[in-house]
Amino acid sequence: MKPETPDPDDHTTEVDAAQAALNRMRAIAKSRGELRIPRSRLGMDAKPKKVRDRRPFLDTKDSGRDPLGLGKVVGRLVSERGWSSPLAIGSVMAQWNTLVGADIAAHCQPESFEETTLHVRCDSTSWATQLRLLSSSLLARFDAELGAGVVTKILVLGPTAPSWRKGFRTVKGRGPRDTYG
Repeated sequence: MKPETPDPDDHTTEVDAAQAALNRMRAIAKSRGELRIPRSRLGMDAKPKKVRDRRPFLDTKDSGRDPLGLGKVVGRLVSERGWSSPLAIGSVMAQWNTLVGADIAAHCQPESFEETTLHVRCDSTSWATQLRLLSSSLLARFDAELGAGVVTKILVLGPTAPSWRKGFRTVKGRGPRDTYG
């Protein structure tokens, strides 16, 4: 018996798994009636473009398949989840000393944040008054540093007085007349 000569289109003796899979896909396409058309018949050059004419790999659009840097991944996560305003709020709290300066930060601390209103507690009534006078310039600085609309109003709170109510029985009335500040 004479051994058969292998057909050049038949690649059954391959060891390469990728080439075998490609050949199987080509056979399936051929059985469906799909034909491979050479580039020259499509009106394209027979040879692919030179390597130097191709666009660099990193300039391609993000297809979602290429690995990304950590900054881009976190940025995409923040924008998809709508966390941009909570992060801006956290940055107000974290960067308070650098945003307002050391003098104000020594006497006034951010206490809470509701929507776009920042609540600030001052340790004396004079610093509370001073912060109310500076609130417009602080809002302009917040807009420049954190983005427009993150903080739209500063609610300045004065110092808190200690509670004189101790125990079950208390006397009604205003209590001591000191301002504590």
